[in-house]
Amino acid sequence: MENKGYRVVYTGGEGEIVEKKSRFIATVRPVEKEEEAVAFINEMKKKYWDARHNCSAFVIGSRQELTRCSDDGEPAQTAGRPMLDVLLREKITNVAVVVTRYFGGVLLGTGGLVRAYQAATQAGLAASVIIEKRQGIKLLIHVDYNGLGKLQYLFAQRQTAILNTEYGADVAITVLIPLEQKQEIVKEITEQTNGCAEMEWGEDTVYAVIDKEVQIF
Repeated sequence: MENKGYRVVYTGGEGEIVEKKSRFIATVRPVEKEEEAVAFINEMKKKYWDARHNCSAFVIGSRQELTRCSDDGEPAQTAGRPMLDVLLREKITNVAVVVTRYFGGVLLGTGGLVRAYQAATQAGLAASVIIEKRQGIKLLIHVDYNGLGKLQYLFAQRQTAILNTEYGADVAITVLIPLEQKQEIVKEITEQTNGCAEMEWGEDTVYAVIDKEVQIF
């Protein structure tokens, strides 16, 4: 079973480019619902009330199911759609972007507008923290002390996250397993411990690796 995961914005950011004296300010924010995206867009319109345009795009859903975009007065298909195309191409979801344009007095033409709005969106994403959320499942393992070292080595080799270790008459280890590794990890643990490990599956979870640390959502 394949666990593709999906990319989301962990923390938003702001990027800016200048094209022929026009300023393009891209603000990126994570959103979970359409209402949040709409509220964010309205917030940016109030913040940059004196700008010529506040163009927007957002994508919501683990499979990018919901998409919306707005040219906000720019020529059709020159702002919102190109911004949305960047988000779709980068496979990022649960994200909203507003690109604010302060007109510099020089017309860019349709091609120039498309390039500017896409470049601004990319600058905003570059200033944000993007993470990949994946499906996982917790596994509780009881093993004797003889098997502990073998499992620790196995998990280090597989880069399996150890969430908790409790030492008693035996050792209880809770690990986080990527969903697609569920079957093979049982086989490897059984082999490493000569069938002496007891295993109990826990809850399904969504996780991401952030700064080399596992975070569960």
